Amino acid sequence: QLQASGGGLVQAGGSLRLSCEVSGSTTGTNGIGWFRQAPEKERLLVAAISSGGFEHYADAVKGRFSISRDNRKNTVFLQMNSLKPEDTAVYYCNAGAMVGQTYFKMDYWGKGTLVTVSS
Repeated sequence: QLQASGGGLVQAGGSLRLSCEVSGSTTGTNGIGWFRQAPEKERLLVAAISSGGFEHYADAVKGRFSISRDNRKNTVFLQMNSLKPEDTAVYYCNAGAMVGQTYFKMDYWGKGTLVTVSS
């Protein structure tokens, strides 16, 4: 129901845009979150956007990443600029609930897409 794409290999300072296409039912959700998981580390929220367009970013990516959505295409994008080697991870999109400024993940996950940033 969630399909992430757009990952790849990029040099430090470069940019990538990830896409998350949502299909089917995601009952009880009002937002989409992007998470990332580096090897042997926990999966962490990077950015989220509500159905009303409210955006949330992790401190590590503020000013560099931008989340947006195209409701006609049921797709959420993550524009990643000024990439750093520490951004290297598998990126996953999730359908969840945005309550105020807090995003709660729910059990709707897409397969991840690998982002590798070389130094």
